[in-house]
Amino acid sequence: MKMLQIFILAMLAVPVRAEGLLENVVPRMQGADVVIVGEVHDNPDHHVNQYTVLKALKPKAVVWEMLTSEEAGRITSEMIYAPERLASAVEWSQSGWPAFSMYHQVFLAAPDARIFGGEVPREAALATVQSGPATAFGSEAARYGLTEPLPKSEGDIREALQFAAHCEAMPRDRMRVMVDIQRLRDAVLAREVIRAMDETGGPVAVITGNGHARRDWGVPVYLDRVQPDLKVFVVGQSEDGQIDGAFDAIIDSDAPAREDPCNAFRDSG
Repeated sequence: MKMLQIFILAMLAVPVRAEGLLENVVPRMQGADVVIVGEVHDNPDHHVNQYTVLKALKPKAVVWEMLTSEEAGRITSEMIYAPERLASAVEWSQSGWPAFSMYHQVFLAAPDARIFGGEVPREAALATVQSGPATAFGSEAARYGLTEPLPKSEGDIREALQFAAHCEAMPRDRMRVMVDIQRLRDAVLAREVIRAMDETGGPVAVITGNGHARRDWGVPVYLDRVQPDLKVFVVGQSEDGQIDGAFDAIIDSDAPAREDPCNAFRDSG
């Protein structure tokens, strides 16, 4: 039944443009405990839309894919209005994420919200490579489903997507580890969402990439498993009408001009 519901969502979530966001999306998310807002990380329009969603939601907490729990703990309320100080505190320039100027407006959308970090530290990602996601996640791995293998059909699809995302430049047999790391990241984000709900009462917003946001195998799957009574609303953000996955609502924006990310692999070859 759950997979049928996800399929229906994928069919019904017709993309709307940003100008229809307040009219067509925001009313539907009211009353949700958790609102997950996806993005393509380097699309400036997606961050403007996230600002609009958070401004309307007024969340008590925001969980960021881009911050570890330790980094989130460094942030003070005064820093929200001092972007250079905030970026320095979380070492954004060394993080590999796109320009902080795009993300700062999202912090400003909910300046009084508590900040939680859902990024997997490097050591945990390395532990996944060596021992699998359950070991890296810790004592609650079984509760979150990380001790169970993915269904073969889903695993094959996800490995193929990872192979394409890495420009088919890495050995195909290493993609299972990439999928394991993705599962770990989804579970860690979900765990932070539940912690944020427990500590603030919600609503909780989540800022993350579309791949983690998607209902069919992202963070919502783990929330449904661990705390199924939560009301979760998921917003995906497409580019030129293109997006993979199932969402409750989709906001469409133009794709920005960008270089082919596979050029780096071709140049190194």
